[in-house]
Amino acid sequence: MDLKKYITIVPDWPKEGIIFKDITTLMDNGDAYRYATDQIVEYAKEKEIDLVVGPEARGFIIGCPVAYALGVGFAPVRKEGKLPRETIKVQYGLEYGSDVLTIHKDAIKPGQRVLITDDLLATGGTIEATIQLVEELGGVVAGIAFLIELEELNGKDKLKGYDVLTLMTF
Repeated sequence: MDLKKYITIVPDWPKEGIIFKDITTLMDNGDAYRYATDQIVEYAKEKEIDLVVGPEARGFIIGCPVAYALGVGFAPVRKEGKLPRETIKVQYGLEYGSDVLTIHKDAIKPGQRVLITDDLLATGGTIEATIQLVEELGGVVAGIAFLIELEELNGKDKLKGYDVLTLMTF
């Protein structure tokens, strides 16, 4: 299936000069959403995944159905102050400034094989921070899966040494 047919290109959103790749038109098509999810599930089966981890919020949209299909749990990575129990955190750089991501301190057991999911790989900063959280808790990043990779932003450079699946490139 050509998943690119289900991505809507939105020029100048959220600001002028950005060409936004809207995945909601993939998600609202049951066949396309299922196909994309199934592709990631097949990839994950080969990795013998114990847990799926995804950063908010679109990492949840990708990761939860994958975790469900695999029969494993899902651990959310959220912005600081959004998780109710004890967390660990990592600060990471953004284009202008920085942000903080957190995960529950007990979300990952040492040695668990983790699949990290998100909708889009751009510069790689969010996923790099997510990897740091997983590894700090003793998890093994067995794979990383995205719907879309924006190749010109070179996000894969931050993921060297990790197995990465992208279903579409722009």
